[in-house]
Amino acid sequence: MIKIAPSILSADFANLERDIHRISTADYVHVDVMDGVFVPNISIGLPVLQSIRKVTDMFLDVHLMIVEPVRYVERFCDAGADLVTVHVESDTPENIHAAIDKIHAKGKKAGIVLKPATPAEAVLSYLEKVELILVMTVEPGFGGQKFMADMMPKVTAIRKLIDEKNPACELEVDGGVAPDTCKTCIDAGANVLVAGSAVYKAPDIPARIAELRG
Repeated sequence: MIKIAPSILSADFANLERDIHRISTADYVHVDVMDGVFVPNISIGLPVLQSIRKVTDMFLDVHLMIVEPVRYVERFCDAGADLVTVHVESDTPENIHAAIDKIHAKGKKAGIVLKPATPAEAVLSYLEKVELILVMTVEPGFGGQKFMADMMPKVTAIRKLIDEKNPACELEVDGGVAPDTCKTCIDAGANVLVAGSAVYKAPDIPARIAELRG
């Protein structure tokens, strides 16, 4: 089954509890954490995640777009994340492995993220340790960007690696996912789709979530 992970980056932050309940038919709540250093934008952090955890039992998929995430992953787990993903570009391989180990030690799922310029081979040393791999189909940092269809060969390559080495691992895409691009992502091998504006700007959110499942 295709899973949908609406990004609250496109929600109304003054009505965040309401907007999380509006996506209750989705599978994950995608929480984008940006530090203004790794990406040129600042979003939300630990206090907001703690507040979200209090108002929903949904699976919280926390995407850390921060430098040296090993410093903070345990605190995000404690704040309520069910899955924490870290960018392979954000630190040394040793520290990325350490971050994954810290997330697992907290009893949570761990994942890695690849920016558009990062090749599929970057997953190899982490593939058998993680529960999810996220391929960015826009440059991370801002919502509402145009979908990068040229990322699909990378998604397909990573799907092949997952099927060979860690079939239980999920493959997520994030960026520009909408009714006109979701099938492209699914056909390439993704099984979790992050969508922000495509969900929150829809006149009927449950219908849009169903539509994105393909």
